[in-house]
Amino acid sequence: MLKIYNTLTRKKEDFIPLNPQAVTIYSCGPTVYDYFHIGNARSFVMSDIVRRYFIYSGYKVKFAMNLTDIDDKIINKANAMGIDSKEVAKKFSDAFFEDIDKLGLLRADINPRATEHIPEIIAMIEALIKNGKAYEVNGDVFYEIRKFDGYGKLSGKNIDNLESGSRVEVNEIKRDPLDFALWKSAKPGEPFWESPWGKGRPGWHIECSAMSCKHLGDTFDIHCGGSDLIFPHHENEIAQSEGATGKPFAKIWMHFGFLNIDNEKMSKSLGNVFNLRDMVKKYKPETLRFFYEQTHYASSLNFTAEALESADRGLEKVNNLFDTVKSALAGKPDSGAHSFDFEKSYLAFKEAMDDDFNSPKAIAVVFDFIKEVNTYIANGDNLTREFYEGALEFLKKTADGVLGILRTEKVENSDSGLEEELIQLLLKLRVDAKLEKNYALSDKIRNELLTLGITIQDTKEGSTYKKNR
Repeated sequence: MLKIYNTLTRKKEDFIPLNPQAVTIYSCGPTVYDYFHIGNARSFVMSDIVRRYFIYSGYKVKFAMNLTDIDDKIINKANAMGIDSKEVAKKFSDAFFEDIDKLGLLRADINPRATEHIPEIIAMIEALIKNGKAYEVNGDVFYEIRKFDGYGKLSGKNIDNLESGSRVEVNEIKRDPLDFALWKSAKPGEPFWESPWGKGRPGWHIECSAMSCKHLGDTFDIHCGGSDLIFPHHENEIAQSEGATGKPFAKIWMHFGFLNIDNEKMSKSLGNVFNLRDMVKKYKPETLRFFYEQTHYASSLNFTAEALESADRGLEKVNNLFDTVKSALAGKPDSGAHSFDFEKSYLAFKEAMDDDFNSPKAIAVVFDFIKEVNTYIANGDNLTREFYEGALEFLKKTADGVLGILRTEKVENSDSGLEEELIQLLLKLRVDAKLEKNYALSDKIRNELLTLGITIQDTKEGSTYKKNR
């Protein structure tokens, strides 16, 4: 039985999904005003592993990760760049998808964007006003947190102990300094939408409530995100969603630990905030994933060059066995019986992951497996086709399928897609050249592609190509 630590109840719980065959997960995504940093990347990777393990376990998973595409930070960035906020959101949304592809993350089933859910956001705010949980002042709408009895149940904070201005915006027009914005009236030059309260835009917290309920239902299985989001963001999501629907929001809340850089907290003031896009120029994406997975998702993690280099060496052992097994299978070993106990490794892997997605334990199982298989190969006994196929299958299902540290199949990304388009364009140009009897150009295209490791194959049906490396 899978057990998950629930921030809401502060204990590990048996996971019992709302639907026996399906799991619904909402993961807080990026605010698209910049490239995401390596701390964000950890949360994205760990939520990816959670999703992958449910798929491995036979569940149908509906996974939503939002994009916050309207926010103060986006507006400020647009003003600084002298462009429209839509351009900023598009630029960094595109960059987000490029970068998660490099990390080998499975694309979400749904990537809801705040600007595409304004009607749902307005409807939820109207429900909160109707239920006596929110109020309007001069075009602004605020959530009155003292009207929600359960406020603080996720973070453990007491309303009376919260100090105004510590983590919430101070505004004199609010009934209580702790009340937070659901709808912000438009300021000159800012993007806006029409609403019952005039021109304005949604607050950050209400966006996630409206989008998660829209796509996963009023109650869903798991809500996850970084530990820094527990308060006020996730606390406010609960107040909004439950205040509007009267139903429990997410059953389980999972939170991913902080990332420190050389034993110091990441902060712009220290100049130690590094974006993922720059980091993958120095380290392989699989190495970064492997590094994140070596520590339990809820624990803080210290990012150092030495730790990354150690992760790279460890990953090499996994790749070496993968290559050895594939090469052995290419040599067509004999069929027959073997005595290797694969089931033991599968059970140990399941036991590790069922213990609150304990990826360090799961990695240890994979390395024990690698050691045993290497010993088996070194002894040279019963090296049958079934043995090698079993070893390959275990690596594909665990190291690749769940942990995502093996690239057994190339991830389709914008770079590979562009390469395909360019090759097809050159093939078409070569056909045109031959039709025009420009054989010199036709031969030049063929020869230049050959130097790049691409062989053109002319057939009656047309021209195709194959890569030689």
